[in-house]
Amino acid sequence: MSLPNNRFMNRRSARGFLDAHPSLKSLARRLLRAVGKGNVSTDYVEIDATAWQVDGKRLSESWKHAVIPKRQRQVVDAELVKFRSGRPVPVFDTLIACLERLRLDNRAEVLEVGCSSGYYAEVFAECGIQMEYRGCDYSAPLIELARKYYPTIRFDVMDATRLAYADRSFDIVISGCCILHVADHDAAIAETARVARDFAIFHRTPVLHRLPTRHFTKKAYGIQTIETHFNEGDLVREFSRHGLKVIDIATIEADWRDGDAFACKTYVCEKVTG
Repeated sequence: MSLPNNRFMNRRSARGFLDAHPSLKSLARRLLRAVGKGNVSTDYVEIDATAWQVDGKRLSESWKHAVIPKRQRQVVDAELVKFRSGRPVPVFDTLIACLERLRLDNRAEVLEVGCSSGYYAEVFAECGIQMEYRGCDYSAPLIELARKYYPTIRFDVMDATRLAYADRSFDIVISGCCILHVADHDAAIAETARVARDFAIFHRTPVLHRLPTRHFTKKAYGIQTIETHFNEGDLVREFSRHGLKVIDIATIEADWRDGDAFACKTYVCEKVTG
């Protein structure tokens, strides 16, 4: 098989060439996804609803793996170095901008669900956002690392689908890159809504704009797990069912994938019932 002779191909001709060669198109998708994720998330395989019922449950404990905290923290530390130097870090900058638009009281009680090693506490402090921060994650190894890095902050080992906090315990609840990795994401949204008093923020959420919700298995930091790409309309309606009204949306990244506009977004929701 020979490549086209012209040195440069415009987007349309390149897409036509890849469409004519499915094996190369598949390879290109995998490479783009690997580059786009910084090689943190790789080996995506789409699965149907039936397989999701099996794989979602089977892989629901994956983020508790003992090797993830060290591997993730290496990535986080590199991002923190950039952030401290004043360079853009879109995932940090987006959440900060959303919080600043809410004009928080410096006594606001904020819970981060899926806090990993608690690094957002450092991000918020670095940019001068004052709050009473608390974090939880269902991974004991990640919480152990969070307590090591930030010993003055309270961290809890807790499942996003079964939070032990009382109703309306926190002014703001941040679901941090969490619901996409939870098999029962509806329960996780319901719990976030339940313990929030004023606002719920769903940070770093992958969405599709035309296609229905899609489910994948993937490797994260080398460990097989799951990921959901939500149809945006369905996701917003799901928020509404749990008494959350979307009042702000910020896009972290966007591109065109598999015939649809794919984006990673942060949704700020106001608690309107409960």
